[in-house]
Amino acid sequence: MKRFSSILLIFFSVFRISASNSLNLISESQKIGVSVLWDSLSESGILEKSGHRISFRATDPFVLQDFTKLRACDAPEIKNGVLYVSPKFMDGVKDFFREETDEIFRIGAILIDPGHGGKDPGAIGEHKINGKKVTVQEKDVNLNASRLLYSMLKVAYPDKQILMTRSTDKFVSLADRTAIANSVKLKEHEAIIYISIHANSHKDSSVSGYEVWYLSPDYRRTVIDTKSIDDEDLSLIMNAMMEEEFTVESVLISEFISKGLKEQLGKESANRGVKSEEFFVVRNSNMPAVLVELGFVTNAVEAKNLLDSDYLKKLAQGMYNGLSAFVTHFEQTRGFTDAK
Repeated sequence: MKRFSSILLIFFSVFRISASNSLNLISESQKIGVSVLWDSLSESGILEKSGHRISFRATDPFVLQDFTKLRACDAPEIKNGVLYVSPKFMDGVKDFFREETDEIFRIGAILIDPGHGGKDPGAIGEHKINGKKVTVQEKDVNLNASRLLYSMLKVAYPDKQILMTRSTDKFVSLADRTAIANSVKLKEHEAIIYISIHANSHKDSSVSGYEVWYLSPDYRRTVIDTKSIDDEDLSLIMNAMMEEEFTVESVLISEFISKGLKEQLGKESANRGVKSEEFFVVRNSNMPAVLVELGFVTNAVEAKNLLDSDYLKKLAQGMYNGLSAFVTHFEQTRGFTDAK
């Protein structure tokens, strides 16, 4: 998540893990107060403690420490669905978390992107509500919900940059939206997350519900400044690891937001789940990014709800709770006992 200013490559001997000395990574990490975030689909994970992290992938003989240090190691292995590492791998983990105690990574900015706007109305639904013909435009729903979310985040996080790609009914191109995201200035040890807010439509007016999307893990892109890295092979390795880092965190943000919406809406709207797709804004923003579909403007009941201020507050609260849960997760508090 950090912009690369310098890369440190450290090597030590590599060997395959033997059955006799392999250790269960999750159980061993728990012993030293290190949390493990593991994505079985991409076979990649993150070790976190006291605001520091180690990114790794199964079968890869290196890890990425705090986004800047690439360290060679014994490759983790999956055996019968369990993740194993060597004692030497765990020694490296213990040493890293014991030494890195000064700076913690934090979320420095949250960018809210209300979809469509101006000459682009987005999805449109026409219904008779309370005896009157009403036209529901997606751009208005997106902006109203985004403003509410923005206000909640500004109050909760006065020390962070809370930003919007548009705060009025104006047109912003997709390219400009991602350019805004990628140009946000961050301090050392800061990260940014991106949330694009939309409303849905369907030819079947009975379809309803909300859903959260993240970028398909199969989509390949460049997410780091390769010009700052002289070694081409190292550049490819660093980029691949950052891609997977963003994927894991985007999935987590999606799940937190989906849960937050479910807790706020209950049975008022159907939870259509967390899904992956290659939307322009999530594939071109170089950071963890999600796209939220708040509901269907083509569904009469949902369209009426999307015009209701109280319902919009529930949507905003659900998204806020999800983002807040991720921020708390990302900014791990100190207080764990280091293994001696």
